[in-house]
Order: sequence, then structure tokens, then C-alpha cells
Amino acid sequence: MRVSKLLKAKGKKVYTVSPDSTVYDALKLMADKKIGALVVVENELMVGIFSERDYARKVILKGRNSLATLVREIMTSKVVFVSPKKKIRKAISLMIKKHVRHLPILENEKLVGIISIEDVLRLV
Repeated sequence: MRVSKLLKAKGKKVYTVSPDSTVYDALKLMADKKIGALVVVENELMVGIFSERDYARKVILKGRNSLATLVREIMTSKVVFVSPKKKIRKAISLMIKKHVRHLPILENEKLVGIISIEDVLRLV
């Protein structure tokens, strides 16, 4: 099975945030949508990902202020991603190898979806 089939089943909705948003605003959106990560987009291009893990390790543990810290300051900028044509098994292997819970899906540099470990578990 390919990633595209999983995206079709779960939906292609991706919540995004600007790198110039505050960490507080990003966390509020994540809480409202009950999600664990946001793709960071600037000029319609993915420039990073912001996750609960980024918040815990780069804000809370370092004593930073969520209202004063921008997403760009703590986001993960080297984002692991796959194409919708990739096999689900390969995507899972990549997530495990790179220790990521969220995997953006890009096609021709355009963000077309995101899958999470939870999505994959639901599939199984």
C-alpha cells in the first residue's frame, strides 16, 4: 500500500503555522485541533515542523517564554518527508529510523498531506 492511499482514507487536511507565529499561538492551534505537530510554511513552502517535542525540549526545559518565542526559533528545520508514491512500509521505517512521529507528504515540493504514527496504527 502506498502513502497516497492512506492520505485518501484519512484526508489531506494539514494544519500549518507561520515561522513568525509565537509558540503560544502554535500550541493553541495544536490544542484546538487535538494534534501533535504543525507544518511550518512560508511563501507556500515547507520550511520546518513544530511539534510537542520541540516545545518540551526547546522552550520548557530551557526556561523560555511561549509568548515571546517565535516558532522559527525552535522549529525543526531539517524535516523528514516522503512522496505520496512511497510505500507505507518505507514511510514507517523512515519514521522509526529518524525518531519522528509526524511525516509530511510532499509532491513536487508542494505539501499535500501529513501522516502520523497514530494514522499508521489505525491502518493496521
